Amino acid sequence: MVELSNNLPDSELIAQFCVIILGLIVAWDGYWLTRQRIDIPELGDLPNSGFAWESNQQQEISRQWANLLTLGAMMSLPWMLAELSDTPMIYVWIWDVLLALHLVSLLVPKRYAITSTHLFADGQKYEWNRLRLPKKQPKKRIMLLRKGWGPFGPLPLGGKIATLAVVAQKILSILNEEE
Repeated sequence: MVELSNNLPDSELIAQFCVIILGLIVAWDGYWLTRQRIDIPELGDLPNSGFAWESNQQQEISRQWANLLTLGAMMSLPWMLAELSDTPMIYVWIWDVLLALHLVSLLVPKRYAITSTHLFADGQKYEWNRLRLPKKQPKKRIMLLRKGWGPFGPLPLGGKIATLAVVAQKILSILNEEE
């Protein structure tokens, strides 16, 4: 019988690599989350028909439900695999702590803004010519799609339903001008 474990990379080295990459992702997202108050210091009407608004935690849960479920799976799966691969459990704990921090960051109320040239969401700035509205919209949020991203391109926007109605009209107006 052939021993396969001699040909596999060291599980601790792989775990360290995965934890470092996840740590960088969580730090990157945390940085952009802190930027939102710098980029969008005021809410309400902005110059040149712009508009800024904020969501609350319940709206972020509605906006991020699929990501929350994915994080739950990502937190539980390593527990089943660590023992099989002889991965030290400390890395599973660190993995879960980092994912828990990321989960919390998804639930923090977000600030959004639209201007005639850009959308500000999740600490990022998107040019309108790189976004489009799908034909069907969800009921409790606005969904935009990032062009060229395929199935990885949804960009949901949260907020109060009344606010999103105002925002949707402004977005339609901007996107129609782009065409």
